[in-house]
Amino acid sequence: MRTGGKLLVECLIALGATKSFGVPGESYLAVLDALHDTAGRLDYILCRNEGGAAFMASAYGKLTGTPGICFVTRGPGVANATIGVHTAMQDSSPMILFVGQVGTDMKGREAFQEVDYRAAFGTLAKWAVEIDDVSRLPEIVARAWTTALTGRAGPVVVALPEDMLASVTTASPLRGPATTFEPAADAKAVAATRAMLAAAQRPVILVGGTNWSEEGRTALQAFAEASDIPVVAAFRFQDQFDNHSSVFAGEAGVGMAPHVKALIRNADVILAINVRFGEMTTDGYSLLAVPEPIQKLIHVHGSDREIGKIYVPWIGIHAGPNAFAAALTPVAGNWAEWRAQARQDYAATFNAPVQPGPVDMVAVTAWLREHLPEDVILTNGAGNFTVWPNKFFQFGPKARLLAPQSGAMGYGLPAAIAAKVAFPDRTVVCFAGDGDFQMTCQELGTAMQAGAQPIVLILNNGIYGTIRAHQERTYPGRVSGTALENPDFVAIAQAYGFHAERIASTEDFAAAFRRALASATGAVLDLDISPEALTPRQTLSQMRDAALASQRAKS
Repeated sequence: MRTGGKLLVECLIALGATKSFGVPGESYLAVLDALHDTAGRLDYILCRNEGGAAFMASAYGKLTGTPGICFVTRGPGVANATIGVHTAMQDSSPMILFVGQVGTDMKGREAFQEVDYRAAFGTLAKWAVEIDDVSRLPEIVARAWTTALTGRAGPVVVALPEDMLASVTTASPLRGPATTFEPAADAKAVAATRAMLAAAQRPVILVGGTNWSEEGRTALQAFAEASDIPVVAAFRFQDQFDNHSSVFAGEAGVGMAPHVKALIRNADVILAINVRFGEMTTDGYSLLAVPEPIQKLIHVHGSDREIGKIYVPWIGIHAGPNAFAAALTPVAGNWAEWRAQARQDYAATFNAPVQPGPVDMVAVTAWLREHLPEDVILTNGAGNFTVWPNKFFQFGPKARLLAPQSGAMGYGLPAAIAAKVAFPDRTVVCFAGDGDFQMTCQELGTAMQAGAQPIVLILNNGIYGTIRAHQERTYPGRVSGTALENPDFVAIAQAYGFHAERIASTEDFAAAFRRALASATGAVLDLDISPEALTPRQTLSQMRDAALASQRAKS
């Protein structure tokens, strides 16, 4: 006999879970009791806010390829965690959010903190379910695990009534996870793909998504290089392909480089592998016509629901990315100049003018490119500052990027903590804007308690930069609601046990970063960034002046 809480924990251990993130609540006391005995097998990382915990679980799933586990309490707790579920869905990140629920005898009465989770998360998660019968825990937890991982990976929400968790049962835990193989491409589909590529004049490979293995990435790179076809990464998935490869041509995402837009728009054949065709990757769905692109589209995805969801492909292939990449053999064509120009244009994107203000991020990121270890993990939240880790860093085959496709502010710090939990010996660097950092800065306490302390770079310009940029372009000179009065970030970080410094000039950065690397308790470096340095190639004043000139011309 065991409680539902103990049965749940034993099932998760059997499935392979080793870490979990959460904020405690009385609605799942039986689970917390079971976790008392699992240190070293299934650890519970105590977080400061449910939003931070859910971000950590989403990032952990994206980084490790196993479901990130999150425990939160009902009502307000799960409301806070919703941002992590939304992020995991848009990131295609495997995650399971377990939510304490009111007792089954109180449901439907709007009891204290009661929420209908099937209704609340029905369109936000891959699956939302409630377990009322303790004997069905193994069945439903196994299904949740498999659902989170297979097809297009994503989040599952499981509601746990507190009386069910406290009930006892003779049901046995799971013996382990199912061995699931991804769908393989039919030989005719692979042959049709190769024939269409061979007949192309301007082919492009568009790659993204999760569920990639090292073998799959290696196979795709070998095919692309042997075929000499340029490769473009979908929004914030540039770590899935070696950026140092001669065929890599850049990322299709926010602030898309003109040459990447031209590559996609002018391609005659696009081989899209594991891509869900989000707004950012398609530049607002403008680079490919909806529903039938001018370009011949070959869409390969592990989920049949993604094929034809937005674009009608010439060839649709239901196959996992790794199985499909392994089945490819090189093709030959007359596009060497096309590929070479794409690579040359990509290399030119790193050339940016000296930035105005005390700390020049062009110089800083150039230094980081040269000195960070090859297996570094970079993280970021949302804001104009993300251009630096997203567009001015090159990801080798061992480096990783954790960045939210949902554009969620505050993701970077929790993601960095999750990365240190997963890989404590790797260098983890979080890029955060001053506004972005303050969304989740309390999670420095989580990092301190868990011994999972990354290096955090705060790009401090005293404004909500992205919104200020839109403001200056649309309502030039009429600043409203975007100026920040910030606290002493160094003092805050030191209070949480971090090494911390204020960086007042570009020349001070290298030595300060070396001290950060040497710190056993992580580090926070507060970089003095000018508001004028809002984008790499246009200052805030230039934005305003251009917008004012346009207004005068129209009047």
